[in-house]
Amino acid sequence: MKKVQSTCNMCALACNLDFYVQDEKIVNVIPTPYYPVNKGFSCIKGISLDQQMSQFKPSPLPRIRMANGEMKNVSWDEAYKVVADKLLTIKETYGGDSIAGISTGQIPLEEMALFSHVMRNFLRGHVDGNTRLCMATSVVAHKQSFGFDAPPYTLNDFELSDTIFLIGANPVVTHPIIWDRIRKNPNKKVIVIDPRRSETAQNADYYYGLNSKTDIYLFYGLAHILIEKDYLDHAYIKAHTENFDGFKALVKQYTPEMVSEKTGLSIDALYEMAELIHTGERVSLWWTMGVNQGYEAVRTAQSIINIALMTGHIGKPGTGANSITGQCNAMGSRAFSNTAGLYGGGDFDNPKRRQAVCEALQITDEQLINKPTLPYNAIIEKINAGEIKALWVLATNPRHSWTNNSTFAEAIKKLELFIVQDLFEDTDTSNNCDVFFPVVPGLKKTGTYINTERRLSAMRPVLTKEENERTDYEVFLGVGKALGMGSLLDLWETPEAAFELMKKCSKGMPCDITGVTYESLEGTKGIQWPFREGEMLSEDERRLFEDGNYYTPSKKAQFMFEEVRENPLPTTADFPYILNTGRDTVGQWHTQVRTREFNVVNDAYPEQAYIYIHPQLAAEKGIQENELFEVASINGRTSRFTAKFTENVPPNQLYGSMHYIETNNLTPSLYDPYSKEPSYKTTPINIYKIVGEC
Repeated sequence: MKKVQSTCNMCALACNLDFYVQDEKIVNVIPTPYYPVNKGFSCIKGISLDQQMSQFKPSPLPRIRMANGEMKNVSWDEAYKVVADKLLTIKETYGGDSIAGISTGQIPLEEMALFSHVMRNFLRGHVDGNTRLCMATSVVAHKQSFGFDAPPYTLNDFELSDTIFLIGANPVVTHPIIWDRIRKNPNKKVIVIDPRRSETAQNADYYYGLNSKTDIYLFYGLAHILIEKDYLDHAYIKAHTENFDGFKALVKQYTPEMVSEKTGLSIDALYEMAELIHTGERVSLWWTMGVNQGYEAVRTAQSIINIALMTGHIGKPGTGANSITGQCNAMGSRAFSNTAGLYGGGDFDNPKRRQAVCEALQITDEQLINKPTLPYNAIIEKINAGEIKALWVLATNPRHSWTNNSTFAEAIKKLELFIVQDLFEDTDTSNNCDVFFPVVPGLKKTGTYINTERRLSAMRPVLTKEENERTDYEVFLGVGKALGMGSLLDLWETPEAAFELMKKCSKGMPCDITGVTYESLEGTKGIQWPFREGEMLSEDERRLFEDGNYYTPSKKAQFMFEEVRENPLPTTADFPYILNTGRDTVGQWHTQVRTREFNVVNDAYPEQAYIYIHPQLAAEKGIQENELFEVASINGRTSRFTAKFTENVPPNQLYGSMHYIETNNLTPSLYDPYSKEPSYKTTPINIYKIVGEC
């Protein structure tokens, strides 16, 4: 029997697991005891990975749609040629801007890097990722405030903090490993800020149920009170920040009276929160999708960052304004996919960075793409406008997960070439493709993941590939060769070779990983960036900004702010209620495609989409518990859900699970102006009892 330590490729923590294998079968899965992230613990998703591909495994050969509409298995070489010929024809006819890809935060960084090399550097197309749906807000907030996309914390800060604010975050369900670490902290106060009394709120010391999408009012109001009471770290502000005076002038108008009216929280509650910040010795503020997925999300995230900066609660153990990532390799996507920024970070129009990347990849400046990708929303919009003709989707299911997802269904019909590359050929997205590339799961892959705390960890093959099976990396390489990329692929023959290229691209950047090797990741505790060539690793868990220096030109953090925007989609007489969306059970993941294989998970939730409604509102509408009823959205769509009663949502709000296609049918085509992240979390709706049907 052999043991292989590898990385769970589900959520942002990228836990490590020990797989025990005999005769090419996994006989046991045990969370790696010494791994700093999960410390011998795992949620139900990770511990069930041995069931991956057990029930829904497709043919290992690619499939191409014939003229009669049927899908036919073909050889890999034939599929590569068909795809390459069509892509080249489309490029020649319409230009590189007519080609796009939608990637993911769930494949290794080496695969992301190669895909972008093929799609962007060679075909001159656009590639955005489903990380746009979860982390773009935090990326922009970090870049503007800190000078680089740099989450400053280590997960150990959950155990070191004495005052933990969780804003739009529900780790009991979404990140159980994090909740386990919070639970083990004997000295903490947990403060939850959320419109819904979530599972985490029910276990908190303080819960503040504010009105939906009023977080920015709250944190501007808290800043007002902290300034009023002089609960500030003046020395830190002076030495390590810029533009505090401008921020101070802005928040002067956000009085407790005004903020109370906007948020629905009492004035006493506002002062109570300010006192919790002031009296805490190690205050940490954590946010996730409840903040990121909004129409004013970047400035909201920065309103949280500003609280940490003005009180000096950053760069020290148990402190920080900290974003919790959604996907296992979102950080790898952000730093090494060559989409919104160059490999290793930096702008596409920065001559110095361009030269460094070109030297690392041994290509010319003309061969390196010269502009950032179109964001996800613009890709879909340009398909529907007839400007993008080819789309390649990797390891994601946008027919289900895209906001206002009927717009993606419309886009599919307008494509000349639609490629889907996935584990499963029966997703809502792959059901409609022209070419389907079946690929193996992470259990058969080699690669590297970077988790939410900047930790690199190794994915190593637990099982051997079978005949005709391919990894994502092998598919990209095969298509690249069929495209005629020739010597442009000489340095990319293996994942390890791609990793070496990314190391060279990262040199001298905040995310420098030149000191990391494949050997130093295998069977170890992982390594957080930065880790430069020649450095010694003295600690397993490291945070950024301990010296007060940031990545801005002045080395000072920036106070970022602006007047609060009007809600572009307020409730109306026709749509008087609010739909909130999010995760609902620990076992569900994204569009439920992968977790449907885990039998113990399937038992935890029904196949029929459901929604939580307050009994008072249900009674007003004559809706009984477990009754099917209709929800109409301001976006013009309707869906049907089974009613689940709860008093954990206010009477004017409902809460729907993002894991059902019916939910994102209702979410709006509305985006943050800076990050272009969709505003998934709140949608004006109305509800109706269904009458006259059997």
